[in-house]
Amino acid sequence: MNDPETPGAVLDRLYQVIESRRSADPATSHTARLFQKGTRKIAQKVGEEAVETVIEAVRGKRDRLISESADLVYHLLVLWADQRINPGEVWQELSRREGLSGIEEKKSRTK
Repeated sequence: MNDPETPGAVLDRLYQVIESRRSADPATSHTARLFQKGTRKIAQKVGEEAVETVIEAVRGKRDRLISESADLVYHLLVLWADQRINPGEVWQELSRREGLSGIEEKKSRTK
């Protein structure tokens, strides 16, 4: 798919939808239900989706990997919203790391 839209734009829109569901009815909104259940449940879902993503990658199931990756990204965005992290903050951190060696970047982190 050669969409001229910047990759972050769709994620930014999804984040806005997620934020708008914060006060929605948990009976009708999966996102509102996750917010209601709290950080532990949201983090658990991120972990579950990450494992499912890895499994599909190892199995070589490209279509399933794409689907599970979308689930993982959605749940990660819910976790960011829960923690009041705006995607722009993550984009800035990625930009900061651009051109840095991964080894050097890890050494620079404080423990």
